[in-house]
Formats: sequence, C-alpha cells, structure tokens
Amino acid sequence: MMNLYYIFSSLLFLSGVIVFVSNRKHLLSMLLSLEYMVLNLFFLLFLYLSFFDYSGFFSMMFLTFSVCEGALGLSILVSMIRTHGNDYFQSFNILQC
Repeated sequence: MMNLYYIFSSLLFLSGVIVFVSNRKHLLSMLLSLEYMVLNLFFLLFLYLSFFDYSGFFSMMFLTFSVCEGALGLSILVSMIRTHGNDYFQSFNILQC
C-alpha cells in the first residue's frame, strides 16, 4: 500500500512539473504550480519519514520553509504588478533596472 502512495505522489509531482514548464506566461500560474509541487513533496516526505517514525520536527521545518517561499513569491508578484501593471513575462524586461 505504501508503494501505491509513493507512485501516486510522484505522479502528482511530475504533473506539477509539466504544468510549471508548459505554463510560462503568467507569474501567478507559475507560483501556483510551484506551491502544488511543494505540497506534493511534503506529502512524499511525510510518507517517507512516517515509515521511520520520525515525522514531527523535519516536517514542520519543511512547512516553514515552504510558507516562506510562498510569501516571497507573492511579494515578488505584488511588486511586479505595481511596477509593470500585469504579471506577463513578455512585458517584463530582465535587463532593465
């Protein structure tokens, strides 16, 4: 039964990677697919650590770092919308200061 959970979580993670790679126009959709991949990684990590009866501390650390990553992504999204007016990557020039 545990192998089925590992395979299911890996397939969900790969679907998140495919959405992340194929959907490169909007920053918001890329951030949502990144959060989806982080949640799938958390599920896979939780399953792996629960197999060894060590799921408390490291799971909370992983969730803390994923929340910090999400807050950083949202702050970049807000600053990009304030400066450029939208979240299209085509209207954003990286070389421009």
